[in-house]
Amino acid sequence: MTNSPHKHPQKSPHKYPCLKQDFGASIVVFLVALPLCVGVAVASGVPAELGLVTGIVGGIVTGLLPGSSLQVSGPAAGLTVLVFEAVREFGLPALGAIVLAAGVLQLVMGALKLGRWFRAISVSVVEGMLAGIGLVIIAGQMYAAAGMTAPASGIDKITGLPEAFVEAVGSTTALASIAIGAGTVAVVVLWKRLPETVRAVPGALAAVVLATLAALAFDLPVATVEVQGLLDAVQVPGADAFGELASPAALGTVLAFALIASAESLFSAAAVDRLHDGERTQYDKELMAQGAGNAVCGALGALPMTAVIVRSSANVQAGAKTKASRVLHGVWLLLFAALLPGALALIPLPALAGILVHAGWKLIPFRQIASLWRTHRGEALILVVTAVAIVAVNMFEGVLIGLALSVAKTAWEASHIKLEVIDKGAGPVQAYLSGNATFLQLPKILDSLEALPQDRPIELNLSGLHHLDHACRTALESWAERHSASGTEPVKVTSP
Repeated sequence: MTNSPHKHPQKSPHKYPCLKQDFGASIVVFLVALPLCVGVAVASGVPAELGLVTGIVGGIVTGLLPGSSLQVSGPAAGLTVLVFEAVREFGLPALGAIVLAAGVLQLVMGALKLGRWFRAISVSVVEGMLAGIGLVIIAGQMYAAAGMTAPASGIDKITGLPEAFVEAVGSTTALASIAIGAGTVAVVVLWKRLPETVRAVPGALAAVVLATLAALAFDLPVATVEVQGLLDAVQVPGADAFGELASPAALGTVLAFALIASAESLFSAAAVDRLHDGERTQYDKELMAQGAGNAVCGALGALPMTAVIVRSSANVQAGAKTKASRVLHGVWLLLFAALLPGALALIPLPALAGILVHAGWKLIPFRQIASLWRTHRGEALILVVTAVAIVAVNMFEGVLIGLALSVAKTAWEASHIKLEVIDKGAGPVQAYLSGNATFLQLPKILDSLEALPQDRPIELNLSGLHHLDHACRTALESWAERHSASGTEPVKVTSP
């Protein structure tokens, strides 16, 4: 009996047709992520290994979940300031509980389908947030580049720089450290001008490797990364850590982590979608994927994660086609942390400071500020005020100030109203109101109407109004009654 060829179809030899592109992209993303994971952890005041843990979870856990197929998650420079403040105020053991709670909150927001609402946040507020964070990172890492301890507040970091510079000039150790940091920044900036074959190695990785070799070759007196080992660095939060969540300050930090990480991730998703023609981001699912990743990071006592535009754009540009690339990048980070932990101990701290100074500089949207100033000065003002508030106060309150300004500006613009008066010298005076008549503009409306002639009949046309609230309607009716009581003809009102 002859078997039918249709009963046992042959498996396609191309079961994973994009594996080659995804494999290559995963190597690139791994090389980009490695120095950033370590640098963000050190700048956040936590063991370097915890940055790698967050990168691993971002790749393997969040990477496997639905949402956005090509954006890559991990520890982000944008949360460095907030994490540092949280560790200083509540201690490292409590960080895991805070991150876990923030992750659960993200999961709840995603389940309630609130992900799409993050797209409604003013872009100026988000860019102002990033600019403020960038300024604080740059100022803080300049101290780290000189081997000094940075002041606590953003204002003190900036105002203390001249004194720190004078102190550094008189110290050979500080000058050697600054040389490593400045050299790292120079390599990162100039790397883009080298031939394409050389640029196959990410600039940040090349800068850290060259800085490490220079420190070893010249036996420079610079501090290096402290290594604990991956398992020793992981701290599962205990009952005491969760007890910290009872304080209003800790709950505020949880809320800040959840909202800022979510906003940064979903704005990154929108940016990544513009870079490729593949599957679009499902915002609610992506929010839940970020929440699941942060919940796992919190359970391991690691840093919070967000989607990171630098890694995500590198992933797209390297030719990634599916989520396999970001999952594999997490695998490579895990293998590095497990097999080569000693390599971290060779990395000079000022080199990581240089990487973060460059990252902080890129967070400041200079072109967007200039463009907004030419076209929408109100939005430019919101951006600048948000950034300054973050530096002067702190990140959470600075963002709230920016959001309040944005809402106030929108409310004011929504209340824009125009009164046009046509007086031909004889007959009734014609008054046309157009726009949005709300209580915010009520004084202006009444002042204009009361300035009309009292001894002439008036025709008030409201057909051009898009909105007339109760306060304005009542006030207009009262004005019409007062005007009609003066012995003139009753005011004729055309309703909207």
